[in-house]
Amino acid sequence: MQSVKFTRSSLYTLIAVGIFGLNSAQAKQTLTYEDVFSLEYPASPQFSSNESGSDTLYYIKRSMDKMTDSTSSQVWQYQARTDSHAPILSQVKGLSSFKVSPAGDRIAYVASAEGGSQLFMYYFASGHSVQLTQLSSSPSSLVWSPDGNKLAFIQRVETKPTSLFNDMPSKPKGANWSEPAKVIDQVNYRADGGGYIAPGYRTPFVIDAAGGIPSQVGEKDIPHGGGLAFSADGKTLYASADFHEKPDLVPFGDDIVAYDLTSGNKSILTQHQGSEFSVLPSPDGEWLAYLFTEDQKLSYQFAEVVIQSLKTGEERRITQDLDRSVQGISWASDSKHIVFSYLDGGKTRLAKARLNGDVIGLPAELSGQSLGRPYTSGEFAVSSQDNIAFTGATPQRPAELEMLSASGKVTPVTNMNTDWSSQKALADVQHVKAKSSVDGRPVDAWMATPPNYDPNTRYPLILEIHGGPHAAYGPHFSMEVQLMAAKGYAVVWSNPRGSSSYGEDFGNTIHHNYPSDDYQDLMDVVDATIATGNIDSDNLFITGGSGGGVLTAWSIGKTKRFSAAVVAKPVINWLSFALTADAYPFFTQYWMQDMPWNIADKLWARSPLSLVGNVTTPTMMLTGEADYRTPMSETEQYYHALRLQQIPSVMVRIPGASHGIAARPSHLIQKVGNIVSWFDRYNTQVNSAELLSIQK
Repeated sequence: MQSVKFTRSSLYTLIAVGIFGLNSAQAKQTLTYEDVFSLEYPASPQFSSNESGSDTLYYIKRSMDKMTDSTSSQVWQYQARTDSHAPILSQVKGLSSFKVSPAGDRIAYVASAEGGSQLFMYYFASGHSVQLTQLSSSPSSLVWSPDGNKLAFIQRVETKPTSLFNDMPSKPKGANWSEPAKVIDQVNYRADGGGYIAPGYRTPFVIDAAGGIPSQVGEKDIPHGGGLAFSADGKTLYASADFHEKPDLVPFGDDIVAYDLTSGNKSILTQHQGSEFSVLPSPDGEWLAYLFTEDQKLSYQFAEVVIQSLKTGEERRITQDLDRSVQGISWASDSKHIVFSYLDGGKTRLAKARLNGDVIGLPAELSGQSLGRPYTSGEFAVSSQDNIAFTGATPQRPAELEMLSASGKVTPVTNMNTDWSSQKALADVQHVKAKSSVDGRPVDAWMATPPNYDPNTRYPLILEIHGGPHAAYGPHFSMEVQLMAAKGYAVVWSNPRGSSSYGEDFGNTIHHNYPSDDYQDLMDVVDATIATGNIDSDNLFITGGSGGGVLTAWSIGKTKRFSAAVVAKPVINWLSFALTADAYPFFTQYWMQDMPWNIADKLWARSPLSLVGNVTTPTMMLTGEADYRTPMSETEQYYHALRLQQIPSVMVRIPGASHGIAARPSHLIQKVGNIVSWFDRYNTQVNSAELLSIQK
């Protein structure tokens, strides 16, 4: 009979039908790249109490817009009494944030307008919106006064650029001369995702909720950030600001400041060695809560919850003993508890703390808003009835809103992704127990197995390494992992030493020592995964982005066990990176023992470029062309070194992409598609499958 050639996807479908007895109607479809555009997830949950005293939940519904290749946002309303959802702001271009008024009768929001993002107001009574501002830059950190009469926000104020040469001749009428020279004299002059920054500073403004001219609250040239909050009586605005003489050179320098909106006077409430931010007064007006990162000049420093009495100034560090990074805070309605989220073991958990520091865990895990890779993520909001809305997910679907009642019961609120996910055969995720051969530390890892998993088949393995390096993966939904698994690969990811969510000591095992034994932790994870018995050890692949790109390049300089590698947006040479990255004041002070010119030998010893002479692994370089965090020059150095050694290599440049390559749906597709295609080229199973034929 005539031989027939099968692609992997058709072969998997055939296996599912033949081995598991599924007919074509029952067999679920394999995930495709186009399914990226089906993703939806909630964000920014917030409550408003209506006249009857019951809570109404508002949230942003984010979805992928196939025509504009972007993420679109709509504000939706959920009524718990009727278990009903309704769109409130569904035809708004460029909606980025919103805040419901204290009375629940209006929504202030930021959206696109002519000339840039502006502040708008939506009125429930009329169902109409009006534009409130004509700002020169986008407002952020929007917050209402308790009486609903005012709004505060942070806006960047540009200052006059430096001009050195003022004798340029006037060009003749109609002449086409080049653009004038740009003079840069500020420390931070460009930012990843934002491009080149005009001189200026970010500062708070207050505007009447009915409109008018915003009034600047913060002082000239004092940078503000980290959120805003009104006092309970609405007469004071709390903010976070850096009052150091040279704030751009002090990465952890913010203090809490109180601005009297009547007199215009300010009071600096905290002056700790570190940063204080995310300030939040208690409902009873007795306490001020904020997050505090103590500056110990360590590469891994995380936030804890501190409260300050507004009467006496007494302070309490109420989560100091937790040894975990706090992500967000909210007061309970009785002002006796603070609800907060924190990282633990690759997960984002919820807890509440009494004002004496007693911490009580809550039965909720946040997840599902990092759609590309399986990073920790999640948001929550606390109602006046002490119900908690939060984003929760599974390894097979992105975030949905769930509700944790005051009695401890969890119920689903949204169901955005069932329509497509129920029709797809998705990868299962299982925990992999690994132990470091360096010092016996347990290393958390998870493996996704291809859909229609056959326990009698050995699968090629991709090791996917997280960035940061002080970040964490977990058993969370990841479209990149799911797509790789759909193409027939088992995928393993882990939290080697240096990862967040395991405490300060674990995170700082790589302080001034990165890469180091984190490499061995990763190899131990690969060995533990192979030991499960279903991995083809002749088809091992490795990839990672940012810090994961560092470790990928470092690994292939240490071992030849991988058939191919993809090094994404890496640091290759610490000396060049230190002086080209956008956040160079931070990296040189916290990741390095001294200025790079004083410790060139130490930085070179930790640079993957120092090991490139050992590399024989076919390697792809993949970076966004607008990446200012790990600039394209890092990628180019390594690519040039590989080509000079005649190592099979390619350089993939994603036009317009910054460090977060997967920010646009098509970029996520291009990223995963190029990675899988490169691995397929060196995957002997794929090459053998192309020769496979089935005869009757």
